[in-house]
Amino acid sequence: MEILRFISHYGMHFLVTGLIAYLFFKDNWGKVWLIFIFTMLVDVDHLFANPIFDATRCSINYHPLHSYYAIVAYSFLLLPPKTRIIAIGLLFHMLTDFVDCLWISQ
Repeated sequence: MEILRFISHYGMHFLVTGLIAYLFFKDNWGKVWLIFIFTMLVDVDHLFANPIFDATRCSINYHPLHSYYAIVAYSFLLLPPKTRIIAIGLLFHMLTDFVDCLWISQ
């Protein structure tokens, strides 16, 4: 079960973001995918948790950059065209972590 959780989590973080970049941003998919990958830096807030990693902990609304307030802020980043790709990356990251939380509750 843990291996399926690992595959779904990191598959969404890396493979699905690449697919999204390719399908919706064909002209610049490589650049967009790199931006999506860089939005994973939002996980820096895990460094402030004790312990840093806990396989039974849901990141959503536990870490500050994964809070509901942060998610609302990321949603507002969809409005200006210059921040839209970053917003999509951040929101997809939150979706990926939410899916991970579903594995924990099983």
